[in-house]
Amino acid sequence: MNPFNEKPSKSILELTPNWKGIAAKPYNKLDADPFTKERVILMNGIEVEAALFGHNFHRHCTDNDLRRDIALCRRQEQLQQKHVNWLSPSNETPLETTISYEQLAVDLTACLAMREPDAYAKACMDFALLEDFDHLYRYANLLDFDGDVPAHQLTLDTIEITPGRPTIAHHRHPMDTVRRFNNARTADIRTVLSTMTLTAGEQQTMNFYMNVGNTIPEGPGRDLYQEIGMVEEQHVTQYGALLDPSLTWLENLLLHEYQECYLYWSFYETETDAHIRKIWQEHFEQETMHLFIAAELLEKHEGKDWHELLGDGEFPEKLDLQPTKEYVREVLAATVENTAQAEDFVDVRELPAEHRFFTWNDHVNGRVQDVPSHIVAREHIDQFGEDYRREEAPNPIKDLQDRTHDNTQVGRKQG
Repeated sequence: MNPFNEKPSKSILELTPNWKGIAAKPYNKLDADPFTKERVILMNGIEVEAALFGHNFHRHCTDNDLRRDIALCRRQEQLQQKHVNWLSPSNETPLETTISYEQLAVDLTACLAMREPDAYAKACMDFALLEDFDHLYRYANLLDFDGDVPAHQLTLDTIEITPGRPTIAHHRHPMDTVRRFNNARTADIRTVLSTMTLTAGEQQTMNFYMNVGNTIPEGPGRDLYQEIGMVEEQHVTQYGALLDPSLTWLENLLLHEYQECYLYWSFYETETDAHIRKIWQEHFEQETMHLFIAAELLEKHEGKDWHELLGDGEFPEKLDLQPTKEYVREVLAATVENTAQAEDFVDVRELPAEHRFFTWNDHVNGRVQDVPSHIVAREHIDQFGEDYRREEAPNPIKDLQDRTHDNTQVGRKQG
């Protein structure tokens, strides 16, 4: 598929829906395919990123004619965001939605990592993957004892729920969250699209926790959102660091529109809900218009042809969200003890005692028994005699197999 061969026959006004057109019927939270929920969450995040990028471009642009062109596309991006976000039903609690957010983080990261041609970008994905996997486990334990809802009723067993790298180990010095950036002009288009997609996805998760965390009742759950929300800030920093900072605003605009075309096309091709599939098709047509506008603006204002960034314009293979259980197990078994050191990843057990990871981690966590992610697991164990899990086999890490004790040493202690 090449979106540059799909020039729209309608004007942007004709492609803009009225109020009735964006008032879509929400999915059923118990019957919906978990991957449909994931697609909705991801595309909401993609559209939020598009809107925020458009506003920042507007604030850093001195040409009012160009700002008017940007405003035209941005208005439609905002309509798309409302169209997508309102697909989530009102009877879905923030905690239930959170389960889908973390499942998306795991499945999306694993799907992209499995096809990633750049070894460094893949290492970054595998690193964050294990942390989101543990977040899913923590929230699932909270949902089971606080909301009396087994998380597997929402995931429909499309993902395992078991400890990853324990969340208590995720709190690293800010200097160790920065990564090496890519050159978007020479990198594989899969790497460019994946890093942009993960940045927007993790940013949406960060924003979600920033805005709903204080609506959770006082107690372990509310505190858990604070703790994990800070980890999501680290993930956004990591993935954002992979993006090419040398691109101009208009080059970035072109990449944003191309990415949106690619994702809507992928999800139109793979969506199982007929009603939502039509929305992906409609948005693909709108984004194709935006892509042509972006290409025209790039040529008009900077004298650059879109081929310089996108080659022949052909999409890579479609993004098809699928269960990733075996891959997650492999990464868990191989890298659970990893932490970050500047731009690279190292085994925490080999770091010197004076390393800033230990200083920062000990300071932020304080007493282990006070760490929210540990409290949530411990309270479930105290109430039910064991933690909440949904495994197809024992956890691949022996130290994480005990269901009556929450391990706080893995990924965090020396030797």
